[in-house]
Amino acid sequence: MIDLHTHSTASDGNLTPAELIHAAHSIGIDTIALTDHDTIDGIPEAAAEALRLGLNLIPGIEIDINWHYKVGGTMQRGNIAREFHLLGLGLKSPSPEFIDLLAEIRNDRMRRNLVIIEKMRDAGIDVHYEDISRMTGGSCIGRPHFAQYLIKLGKTRSIQAAFDNFLGKGKPFYIQKTGADFIRASSAIHESGGIAVLAHPTTLYVSWGKLPDILAELKEQGLDGIEAWHPVANERVCSRLETIGRKLNLLITAGSDFHGEKRPGRRLGYTGGGRRIDDSFLDKLPRF
Repeated sequence: MIDLHTHSTASDGNLTPAELIHAAHSIGIDTIALTDHDTIDGIPEAAAEALRLGLNLIPGIEIDINWHYKVGGTMQRGNIAREFHLLGLGLKSPSPEFIDLLAEIRNDRMRRNLVIIEKMRDAGIDVHYEDISRMTGGSCIGRPHFAQYLIKLGKTRSIQAAFDNFLGKGKPFYIQKTGADFIRASSAIHESGGIAVLAHPTTLYVSWGKLPDILAELKEQGLDGIEAWHPVANERVCSRLETIGRKLNLLITAGSDFHGEKRPGRRLGYTGGGRRIDDSFLDKLPRF
């Protein structure tokens, strides 16, 4: 059993990198990718635990991409909560460009977080950046952490409610995330020895008719594969994505997108349709 998409406390997961590796080992996973959002800070700890337990760790990352889609020849962002997340798998040695890219992403995240805090203060909530940092253990701070803080203050009852009422698009504390340029991000991943994989393609929210052309264009710009199998989609949708990807000679991956208790419906080692992720998904991938 394997898993090519997981998160730890280095970004927005519940388990530390070492705890994640231990949990994977306890259920029989022998290959796992740690793909925290916009950071590789958890890799050294995960690698040490993986070495101790005899697991194959694939160093990875998940990068938020600033993506625009074409409608009638016009580039638009749209009102739907479209997400383009790019997995970098097999990061053997982060290149200078990769390190620079992550630094810029961190700076943008800090700017965004400070604006969110300002909006919260304007709404009468006494909050400081240090408060959020202490609560999260200094991890890569994002909106889920602000949601946890609002729960702690008794302002909302759940993370979903926090997004629905405060942090989601169009809500009082929402600030648009800039995201990285796709060509630059994919190039930085390649320079670091990795492959660039489109995570959960359904969150692009494009029609089935347009998806093959979009994927073909992305392939020309540096895309290596797609995560056809992801818990956000059912088995029929995942199979259809896999068929499209194989026709375009894209690599096919599968992951749980495990976060721990924050997303209890996602289990390590299992993906869309409840499918167990076996090592057949490694057959055509580079040797990590």
